[in-house]
Amino acid sequence: MSLDLKRTQGLLDHVISQAFTRFEKPVCVAVCDAHGFLIGFFRADGAPVRSIALAQQKAYTATRMGSSTTSFLKRLRDEDIPISYFCDPLLTALPGGELLTDGSGRVIGGIGVSGLLPMQDQEIANIGAELVRQP
Repeated sequence: MSLDLKRTQGLLDHVISQAFTRFEKPVCVAVCDAHGFLIGFFRADGAPVRSIALAQQKAYTATRMGSSTTSFLKRLRDEDIPISYFCDPLLTALPGGELLTDGSGRVIGGIGVSGLLPMQDQEIANIGAELVRQP
């Protein structure tokens, strides 16, 4: 399985809808391939402008670090590592980024959500990741 345009658009639609249904707020959502390159992006009407770059960075970080941004933040804190040590200015440890895997656990991309509280962003990203794992 891979993330083609049709599947990506469906994922973006679903995640935008879930954010509004659950939290009644608009968000930005980015989906990237397994290398961190952008495949698709939606900015819901009224979503904060600052969330455009954040959503994209969250998706990128998930794929580049091989984990959710929440797990990456935990690692930085547990190991007392400054994010600058990774020499990549696009990395972020803000919650809201999640790996996208197929049914067998193979990484096929990442998703980033921004516009809500950080843990709400992560909750919505997790919903998107779960949708992708379903056959």
